[in-house]
Amino acid sequence: MAQVIDNDIMAGLSGRLGKRLALRHLRDGRTILLTRPNFSERVFSEEQLTHQSRFQQASAYAKVAAKTQPLYAELAGRTQTPAYNIALSDWFKPPVIHQVTWQDGCIFVHATDNVQVTRVLITIVDEQGQTLEEGEAALVRDGLWEYKPASPTAAHLLIEAFDLAGNIASHEA
Repeated sequence: MAQVIDNDIMAGLSGRLGKRLALRHLRDGRTILLTRPNFSERVFSEEQLTHQSRFQQASAYAKVAAKTQPLYAELAGRTQTPAYNIALSDWFKPPVIHQVTWQDGCIFVHATDNVQVTRVLITIVDEQGQTLEEGEAALVRDGLWEYKPASPTAAHLLIEAFDLAGNIASHEA
């Protein structure tokens, strides 16, 4: 690999040079000359194809969400990361439910996400799996959600946390 340093003719060039050579301009300002990679006989594994498909879905979401969701633009304004990249990472990372506690007849759920948890749904079921009650928790402060059940009986809880990208985290308590 050859490097071009302070050459007025080659500096800043990138792309193909004939059929076998390529020029790349790096972020640090260097331009490198290399042999073009040959991917003509490459065979992707099933896992690679699955990941490529997921990345295409994430990219399609991020293209739209970066322009339509103001939160991504707001977060991008605070950092050097584009809104598209923030939306892309949000698509890949579901929320996390850290803790569920009963206190003074209320259910408290600590749930976080790399961008934002948009809602927390709590379902109370009996021993046979029949739904007794279902409702959305209210955000108390950063990451802490509160739900006041109609009847504060100790039962089986199903908790779901949703993020802006539509990911769902589930937890049973």
